Amino acid sequence: MSKTPISYALTRPAYVDRSHLVVEDLPLVSGFYQKMLGLKVIEKSPSGEVLGVDGVPLLTLTTDGEARRAPRNAAGLFHTAFLMPNRTELSRWLRHAAQNNVMLDGASDHLVSEAIYLSDPEGNGIEVYADRPHEEWKFHPDGMVQIATLQLDLQGLYDSAPNDRWDGLTTGSAIGHIHLQVGDIPQADTFYRDVLGLKLMAKYPGASFFGSGSYHHHLAANIWNSRGAGTRDERMTGLSDYTLRFNDTAALDKAVSKLDELEIKTEKRDGGIFLRDPWGIGLTLTT
Repeated sequence: MSKTPISYALTRPAYVDRSHLVVEDLPLVSGFYQKMLGLKVIEKSPSGEVLGVDGVPLLTLTTDGEARRAPRNAAGLFHTAFLMPNRTELSRWLRHAAQNNVMLDGASDHLVSEAIYLSDPEGNGIEVYADRPHEEWKFHPDGMVQIATLQLDLQGLYDSAPNDRWDGLTTGSAIGHIHLQVGDIPQADTFYRDVLGLKLMAKYPGASFFGSGSYHHHLAANIWNSRGAGTRDERMTGLSDYTLRFNDTAALDKAVSKLDELEIKTEKRDGGIFLRDPWGIGLTLTT
């Protein structure tokens, strides 16, 4: 059996490694990610579970008796985007979703990728997508990538799926990007581009897309539901924190130096540098 090649997104100087959600009903939400997304339980504790693919952790779920459901207009998660290693695996997941009557929120052809959208039982957004080959992407003279939101041919994608058994997400599946809800786009640009060193890869009305090493985006931020949102309450459900892993230690050192220069509070945690963005969303920088 040939080895699944690593996705382009994960070969960049930095990429999203894993995500952490706080939920009210742990068995319900975990069961959804296992059955509908095909993640497997890697670790269990009294207050949470770590889910992943082929032993690689991708999603941590924890519960807290004092947590309250985050309002729709709060800063936090817009969606966690699960990246399939190829279009065939995306089609296989779509067929599985259809056979299990999964309610979809939408589907789009973004030119650089094909994406399907849904939500977990507590309203946390999910994207399941596959990138088109990087050599097919088109870039503007300023280095930004050409992205659009076109109708995806779901029937064509479904019909292309091989007629075989689906046993969950395959080796090579990963979190391709995290899309955030924030309170202010210029402030997001300042933090993710100017402080963390990610490149602004695309702009939409009310949204910015940031990538590392010419990837279309590892992080995105929008104000579509959350314009003017302030700092998150730590007791809210939804996105608690996520990890940005660096393949390039020089890029990490540069980001940490910038944080120190601006006197942004950080702490060493779990082998990395932990901080919070301007809206209180936790972020760990690590190698």
